[in-house]
Amino acid sequence: MSQPLRAKMGAIVLLIASLVGLAIALYAYFTPLTGVTGTLGALVAGAACFALAVMALLLMLVTGRGATIALRLLILIGIAGTFFAGLLLHQRWIDAAMVVGLIGLIIDIARPSSHARPAHF
Repeated sequence: MSQPLRAKMGAIVLLIASLVGLAIALYAYFTPLTGVTGTLGALVAGAACFALAVMALLLMLVTGRGATIALRLLILIGIAGTFFAGLLLHQRWIDAAMVVGLIGLIIDIARPSSHARPAHF
């Protein structure tokens, strides 16, 4: 695996999880007999998943340290809010997608920083 792709692996996992969450939320919104058909909550959960996908794309592009930290914090808040929405909507698959997204965010946080200074010996 190439180095740039490895560095973006967490953001890619987050992007895929967000898109899966978006698909599940839209399925719940449009499909009859899901219990949340046509509800505002399912629509908002879908919009939150879309916003998370956009932020995952931005996470791949941002290089500044402050912007990266701010974006990661917003993503964490978005994941927590969408997870809570999934709980309220009884859509466990949205919650599962958000857990995978959280794993992607953790992978992204654990990656070596491009701003890291070499250690002095």
